[in-house]
Amino acid sequence: RAAAIAHKVGAKLLLDGCQAAPRLPVDVQDLGCDFYVFSGHKIYGPTGIGALWAPYAVLESMPPWKGGGSMIDRVSFDGTTYAPPPGRFEAGTPHIAGVVGLDVAIQYVEGIGLDVISDHENATLAMAREALSGINSVRVFGPDKSMGILSFAVGDVHPHDVATILDEGGVAIRAGHHCAQPLMDYFGVAATARASFGIYSDDADVAALVDGINRVRKIFG
Repeated sequence: RAAAIAHKVGAKLLLDGCQAAPRLPVDVQDLGCDFYVFSGHKIYGPTGIGALWAPYAVLESMPPWKGGGSMIDRVSFDGTTYAPPPGRFEAGTPHIAGVVGLDVAIQYVEGIGLDVISDHENATLAMAREALSGINSVRVFGPDKSMGILSFAVGDVHPHDVATILDEGGVAIRAGHHCAQPLMDYFGVAATARASFGIYSDDADVAALVDGINRVRKIFG
């Protein structure tokens, strides 16, 4: 639906698939998007590497955004022509180690199975949502199934303070507006705390999160 609306006015649609790619089968043609991207570290790979998909015709119509080795077809005083996609967008020495690491990460995820990963994360998430929903002063945001993500607030304690106290107990979360300030405005909060679960998360991680939140409540009364 979004793709149809965009294309109706001549716009291009880029989808951020960072959360979906490690968990759900993706058919870019069925989605109808013009660009689809995901990050390596979201799929258990190295940082600083990712992937961009687009139809060849779209890539062919785009000029390169950066100059360097391997992206040139021919250089002359009369003009310059560029290599065909994807080469024209890959100037200079590529992130070789990152590419190798990303390949291994993709094989790892495919070896486990996206359905297995999704089921495990949803089960862990459901356990955490139930535990946090039973704590007075904790507000849980979002739908029941939210791609392994659990956003919450502890009373009027700032999420940065929540994150700091949890970190002291060995629990790592994300805190802030998550580049989604309009959504924060919708919920009437400045920021949220966010716990992310993966294939490696288990009951002990949920218990540690709950213990940390109870410590936050004790410290802030």
